[in-house]
Amino acid sequence: MPTMTPSEAFVETLAANGVTDVFGIVGSAFMDALDLFEPAGIRFISTAHEQGAGHMADGYARASGRHGVCIAQNGPGISNFVTAIAAAYWAHSPVVCLTPESGTATMGHGGFQEVEQMPFFEKITRWQGHVNRPDRIAEFTARAFDLAMFERGPTQVNIPRDFFYGQIDVQIPSPLRIERSAGGPDSLQQAAEMLAQASFPVIISGGGVVMAGGVPQAVALAEHLGAPVVASYLHNDSFPDGHELMCGPLGYNGSKAAMAIMSQADVVLALGTRLGPFGTLPQYGIDYWPKNARIIQVDIDHRMLGLVKPIGIGVLGDAGLAAAEILRRLQALSPAAHGNRDQRMAEIRRARQDWQQELDSQCADTGSPIAPRAALRELEKAMPADAMVTTDIGNICSLSNSHLTFTRPNSFFAAMSFGNCGYAFPTAMGCKVACPDRPAIAYVGDGAWGMSLQETLTCVRENIPVVAVVFNNGQWGAEKKNQIDYYANRFVGTNLENPSFAAVAKAMGAEGMRIDQRDQLGDALRQAAASNRPTILEVMVTQALGEPFRRDALKKPARMLDKYRAYSVA
Repeated sequence: MPTMTPSEAFVETLAANGVTDVFGIVGSAFMDALDLFEPAGIRFISTAHEQGAGHMADGYARASGRHGVCIAQNGPGISNFVTAIAAAYWAHSPVVCLTPESGTATMGHGGFQEVEQMPFFEKITRWQGHVNRPDRIAEFTARAFDLAMFERGPTQVNIPRDFFYGQIDVQIPSPLRIERSAGGPDSLQQAAEMLAQASFPVIISGGGVVMAGGVPQAVALAEHLGAPVVASYLHNDSFPDGHELMCGPLGYNGSKAAMAIMSQADVVLALGTRLGPFGTLPQYGIDYWPKNARIIQVDIDHRMLGLVKPIGIGVLGDAGLAAAEILRRLQALSPAAHGNRDQRMAEIRRARQDWQQELDSQCADTGSPIAPRAALRELEKAMPADAMVTTDIGNICSLSNSHLTFTRPNSFFAAMSFGNCGYAFPTAMGCKVACPDRPAIAYVGDGAWGMSLQETLTCVRENIPVVAVVFNNGQWGAEKKNQIDYYANRFVGTNLENPSFAAVAKAMGAEGMRIDQRDQLGDALRQAAASNRPTILEVMVTQALGEPFRRDALKKPARMLDKYRAYSVA
């Protein structure tokens, strides 16, 4: 076996797995390996904060379908990764988190920047490996890359900092690749037969369809059945907008057309989705989930089958391959749904038209500052066709779920069910690094912008031309809506006093534009997307609020307010 240093073995393993970009902040714990990145063809992208680096790795992985990689200094640098790795876990992103650790000679003495780093990630990774000998550094690192892709989620390699030095005999492992299958033949046949017997089948196209590269197969299956398609929550790119069968997204602030169609289903094909609660709970006061529908669930992860909803048939398989195989089997059958295809198409057209008219009426405001729905409509109209859009958590960003439409997959990226603030901007940066020829646009509320605006410095320094649309309404809108609905307009901690974010952007070396007129917004987005410069669009919006996040989780309190007022006076 070749003789080399552990740092060389580590970097050779990264290169063997096709790594060309790593996000993080420089630290002495891995500096010996870092010195080899450039000769190995690996770009180290120095970020402003490690959480941003983790989100960039997440965006990179989701946009490219390849591994996203992040690394930082031991101790506080590693603990700063936790939020981003948790978000990647719930987004099923193959992020490899490299965590240099304090040296073995003093571990346990409470030394500088010392902490146990494995427990941080125990519940938010698919696999963890602790390098226990320098000559195993390549083995553990290679395993992390393999399992991140096999199990579709983050992995961690923990490396004591003194294990980067010395001389070892080592063979660099070749990456492993596994062949996915459509699923078991019996379950696939049962799924085809159930769909053939359905009179109103509905397909839910989820994130698994995008990850599998299975959108063409999903389209072919839907067209054969004449089945309406709805997108699972925050996966609006899992079926092409404009297709006559596409009804829009389910879930929070989704499409009422999708919900109206969903309520009529007698058979639901859940294709690559776990049917998470936030995407199936009642919305707009509509309890749309069909209580008597039979459910066929297709997922590559056996733990997802029947997890949230009771199912009739579970198919353990790749969403794209399963869709193709179900179609092949359906072609030998005579679906009952063929008999009422025209009626179903009429229902789809009517539901979409009704919802579009309702949206149009909600977007009609022309005042200044700009009403949130009006701003979202102008952005929707001006959006480049091949844009990648990331959304943060918050009231206006959540409203965008009913405005963002896509014709190609790998275009829509959100924090999914982890729902952390500060997600969208660094994730858009990772998407842009992965796909430099596509525009990357982040939707961010003014509260969440305070958690991520520092990465503007990274955009400028590293020449990452992302556009951030920052909705400035001077409030934490999602939580303020709860205070309006449940706490009698007692606003605690939800009002914000903001500077000019456009001016701050300019001070950081980026472009900044402040927009308070509706008719300026579309042109501003087009200009920013075409400029090839990091640009912050500060959009001045009213304090109007949409649907609350969690009607299911809050109750109006019974307060003896006079007692509390008496205490405060005393």
